Amino acid sequence: MLSVEENALLTQTDAGTAMGETMRRYWIPAVLSWEIPEPDCPPVRVQLLGEKLLAFRDTAGRIGLVEEFCPHRRVSLWFGRNEECGLRCVYHGWKFDVDGNCVDQMNEPEPFQDKIRLTAYPTVELGGVIWTYMGPPELQPPPPKFEWTQVPESHRVVTKVWQECNWLQALEGGIDTSHAPILHRTLRADSPLPGINFASPFVQGKAPKLVVENTDYGYRYFGIRPVGEDEVFIRAYHFVLPFHQVRPHQTRGGDSGSAGHIWVPIDDANCMVWNWYYSLGDAPLTEEDRRLRSSGNGPDDVDFANEFRSRNNARNAYNIDRQAQKTETFTGIPGVNVQDRALQESMGPIVDRSQEHLGPADRAIIVARQLLSQAIRTHQDGGMPPGLAASYYTVRATEGSLPKDVDWREALLPEMHPVGA
Repeated sequence: MLSVEENALLTQTDAGTAMGETMRRYWIPAVLSWEIPEPDCPPVRVQLLGEKLLAFRDTAGRIGLVEEFCPHRRVSLWFGRNEECGLRCVYHGWKFDVDGNCVDQMNEPEPFQDKIRLTAYPTVELGGVIWTYMGPPELQPPPPKFEWTQVPESHRVVTKVWQECNWLQALEGGIDTSHAPILHRTLRADSPLPGINFASPFVQGKAPKLVVENTDYGYRYFGIRPVGEDEVFIRAYHFVLPFHQVRPHQTRGGDSGSAGHIWVPIDDANCMVWNWYYSLGDAPLTEEDRRLRSSGNGPDDVDFANEFRSRNNARNAYNIDRQAQKTETFTGIPGVNVQDRALQESMGPIVDRSQEHLGPADRAIIVARQLLSQAIRTHQDGGMPPGLAASYYTVRATEGSLPKDVDWREALLPEMHPVGA
């Protein structure tokens, strides 16, 4: 459990808060590249860490991420004209470039644009995502070159969805390996509905022992489940500070690939959950592959035109099917990612962690909280928080069954930290 004060420390991310200022030291995903697909296209509203921003691509293709409101009369620049290498306010014609400089004032007989600026943040485009850095310019870390951002677009799927709760409880749900084969299981091996196959060792194995090993980027962690008398099923992940998870997608020996999530605060009561998958196989992903990898986050499930809100939500009880809950899936809620959202949102906007009762199966959650608190202290002391160096660039996740007498670290670590990947 956390005290009320400790909970507030980790969950509040507005400018000026301890977690908010620490999180601004990292690269943060802001928008999908296809949201601003071409020069001079319409700007897109973005909210990060409580700040209301606009993303736009100018005439030369440069990307701007600036505060939403014109410093003249504070109207929204979302209504503005994206033209001739700048975003022009339609109220009085003040115009701003991607760096936030005011470059024109149509209504002023004696312009004073050299005295006016918008807040603007640097950006980098990697992996079909536009990332931003909101911290001190002199402390900007290396770009976020996760392995999934380096593979060809044909081998990658990236989606996102708005989640109506604080970023930390969404992250904690994602790094909690013990819930997955319970919440997400099917009730029979041949169920046509999405979920973890009832016959899989992930479901059939016993409750996991968790092993968490700290690294300079966060930690790697292992859920070790006895299966029968002679085997263990091990699912191995990475947590990269402050909000990234790298998880396995298929068993060892199958199609080589990985998946994961990023839980980005919109404000203290909402977060954007980014979902990615990539294949390291030779063949590009088919449309069916993309549909399957986007389960719960594709256009049938997420309203892209409405801030990426989930179509299955609290207002319609997540379209729970009680008959399917009896016969097909453990929850009756359609889609693995929808199941996560439903349970995490049911806690309320910010869960009261002083009322919880954690156990050994929650080890990954406990250590994540400790590392986040450590990152805050390090930042406040003027140091470099963990997870800023490039050591996470090539990490991969894995899973599979092993004989119980095998040294599982020796078997798995080369797959999790491949040399020269």
